[in-house]
Amino acid sequence: MHSSSETRAPTSAEGGRFAPSQLYAAAKMYYDEDATQAEVAHKLGVSRATVSRLLSEARRQGIVHIEVRAPHAHDRGDLADTLADAIGLRRVFLSAPLPTPTPAKPTVEVMGSFLAPAVSRALSEVGLVPGDVLLVSSGRTVHQVAQFDLERIPGVLVTPTVGGNDQPEEWYQTNEITRLISNKLGGRPNYLFAPALPGPELYDTLHADPSIQRVLNLWPRARCALMGVGAPPLLRDDIPQFVPTTSASLREAVGDVCSRFYNREGEPVDFPGRERLIAVELSVLQKIPVGIAVAVGAEKVPPILAGARAGYFNQLVTDPSTAQQLLENL
Repeated sequence: MHSSSETRAPTSAEGGRFAPSQLYAAAKMYYDEDATQAEVAHKLGVSRATVSRLLSEARRQGIVHIEVRAPHAHDRGDLADTLADAIGLRRVFLSAPLPTPTPAKPTVEVMGSFLAPAVSRALSEVGLVPGDVLLVSSGRTVHQVAQFDLERIPGVLVTPTVGGNDQPEEWYQTNEITRLISNKLGGRPNYLFAPALPGPELYDTLHADPSIQRVLNLWPRARCALMGVGAPPLLRDDIPQFVPTTSASLREAVGDVCSRFYNREGEPVDFPGRERLIAVELSVLQKIPVGIAVAVGAEKVPPILAGARAGYFNQLVTDPSTAQQLLENL
């Protein structure tokens, strides 16, 4: 049996530095062979403290290279392509993973900063030119994105998809969202000065107004639509005031785009007064060349799947967590 002095690996005594062969041996056992520091120390005949110094020196000299990656950063492209193929979309754009929400910074307050770069990429790839019509919807997510920089598309005609100047919440004020996004893009805003659901007499008056007709006539000309995806209306604690949440028909609704509700099969859902709703029709959305939905969260999974299936949008901006949940729910 050999003594510890006979099995101890050689070291360089000069300056207390280790021999390269010893650095390599310690690193290989620890990182490649999953040996513990105690096992490495026993095999090399040194103390555990020495093993720790060996591993630190191996990293310093580049014998060991450690790479730290953000979650999903390495497979984000694959995840986006897989999801697009799975749910029949033309493209999926993924944001960086959203941070864990806290009471000080809930998800909705940080969502825009994470989603805006992905939305900007999606818009820039459409190839919009001056005079092209870009429709924008209301909703918290689109409103949050509108707070942050987007790649400029000068001259694009930014147009709301729904009335809403009677709504108290800023994220349902479609003219305000139109103004914000138009300023970010360097576009030309077109405002819709109408409530989303006017009474019968006001509806007739508004439809006869030339300024209202000018905006409505832009809807079928749109080359792109940027829209939020609403969660099931009867499960939401935040919904536009005009939505009759007591209506039994809305029990079938799984979500909405541009304030147009649909069920799990993607079929339109009626509610009292729907015929007076000043909002782009789902059939018009289906004909727009590029429809970009922006949505995050487990409650958005069913409406995203149904909306994609019905062709109300053909591109999606979301985060990796929601993308994974979409795949798991197929």
